[in-house]
This record gives sequence, C-alpha cells and structure tokens, in this order.
Amino acid sequence: MDKRKLWETLRPYVMIFPAMTGIVLFVIYPVLYLIYLSFYKYNLLNKDKSKFVGFDNFAEVLSRDDFYKALGNTVVYTVSVVVLTILLSLVIAVWLNKKTRMNAFVQAGIFTPHIVSIVSISLVWLWLMEPSHGLLNYLLKTFGLPTSQWLQSSKTAMMSVIIVAVWQNIGYFTLIIVAALQSIPPSIYEAAALDNASRSKVFWKITIPLISPQLFFILVIMTIGSFKVFDTVQVMTGGGPNDATKTIVYYIYGFRTTNIGYSAATGVVLMAVIGLLTFVYFRLLAKRVHYQ
Repeated sequence: MDKRKLWETLRPYVMIFPAMTGIVLFVIYPVLYLIYLSFYKYNLLNKDKSKFVGFDNFAEVLSRDDFYKALGNTVVYTVSVVVLTILLSLVIAVWLNKKTRMNAFVQAGIFTPHIVSIVSISLVWLWLMEPSHGLLNYLLKTFGLPTSQWLQSSKTAMMSVIIVAVWQNIGYFTLIIVAALQSIPPSIYEAAALDNASRSKVFWKITIPLISPQLFFILVIMTIGSFKVFDTVQVMTGGGPNDATKTIVYYIYGFRTTNIGYSAATGVVLMAVIGLLTFVYFRLLAKRVHYQ
C-alpha cells in the first residue's frame, strides 16, 4: 500500500481523533469513574477511610425519603418547564413567522436572555421577586392584586424558579421553531387553501407534523437539561424553603465532601432515569416525527 492509499485509509480516523479524545476524557471517563465511585464509601476529607461497599449506596439512595422528595421536585420542575416552554415558544414562533423588520427586532430581543449568564439572570429575578420592595409585588399592588411571597414561601418557590427558567429558555427555542416554520414550502399551504382547509386544520395537520422534528429535539433536550438543573436553584433558593426547590442535582451536591460514594450512586440513578426517559421518548414519539 502506497503512502497515498495509506493516508486515505487513516484520514477519517485522524480527523475524528481530536473530537474522540475530548469525548473519552470529558464524557466516557467521568461516567465510568462515577460508576466506580458509586460502589465505594468515599470521603474526600479522609481518603484512608474509603472502602468498597458494593450496592449499599444504591440501596440507601432508594430507601431515603429525601431522595424521593428531590426526585418529585425535579419531576414537577421538568414537566412544568418543558410544557410551558414548548407551548409558549410555539405560540410566539407562529406570531413571529412573518419576515418583517419588527419581528427581526423582537427575535433578537427574546433571544438575549439565553446568552446572558443564568447567575446574572437569577440575581436580577431575586430583586424582582423580593417581597417587600421587589418590582413584581409593586406592580401587583398598583393593579390592586394580592402580592406573593415568591421565593420565601414553600408554596410559591418552585413556581418562581420555573418562571425564571421558562423566561430564560423561551427565546432560544422560539427561534428554532421560527426557522422550522420558515422552511416549510409555501406550495403546501397553497394546496391546502385550494382545498378550503380551515386554519386550525392546516395548523394541526400540516404545520405541526412538518415541524415535529424540531419539537421532538426541543422535548428531548429540555427534558435532559431540566433534570440537571442546579445553578438557578443554587443562586435563588439554595433548595429551600423547607426543601421545596431541592432538585436531584442540588441533592447530589449536598454530599460532595462527606459521602462521595452516596453522591455518585445518586448520580448514576439520575443518569439511568434520564436514559430511560430518552428511550421512552424515542420508542413512543420517534415514529410520529415526520422527516421531510
């Protein structure tokens, strides 16, 4: 084999080597090491006391009430954020579908929160939701409406965090749906108009199926991201009050020094839950996605 043929054979592997190196070092190795740590009672403050405990960490995870409390909070957060974001993004995208200068300006405006640090956004919303002198309660008072404790009450804290998450994500996913809507061939709508199809039928029978790949992508990505929420909770509530906003990742964070093994086992359980949800999505919904 001459040098040219050898290079042609090796070139694909050479091209993907940098990317595969990053994946191995920053994805595969951390996952394998996480699984390894989950079988140990591991203390960062005193590594000499670390010992192999088998599946004891997993048994403890599945037997603790605080784990199920955090899991329940995460499910509520995920379902709320995913449903609200998709619905609102779809509504706004339909409104912004027409190519005008005003719509281009609005698109740039609603995308801005997505590129701003979530820590900065959380701090701004902390001020807005302050019960005594926050802007939101001031506006409620102005219109004669009852005020809210927002982040200070266990009844409204999760709702407040959800509002911030939806507000931050909605612009990005709106633009994805707008791009999908603008890629639909006009001839399809013209054919529907010739058949005297109603607007609602056109929307549900034509528009939704044709943008279903983008909606499916948003559903999967948002579900995975919402299950891993941490920074918003850390900055705004610290998991409180009364653990009302303590999510799975924040729960894992709580054992970062005293019991790394238990924390790793919880992380493995979270990874399994996300993997199972993704599998279910693909089994139940992938066949309904219409690829042009």
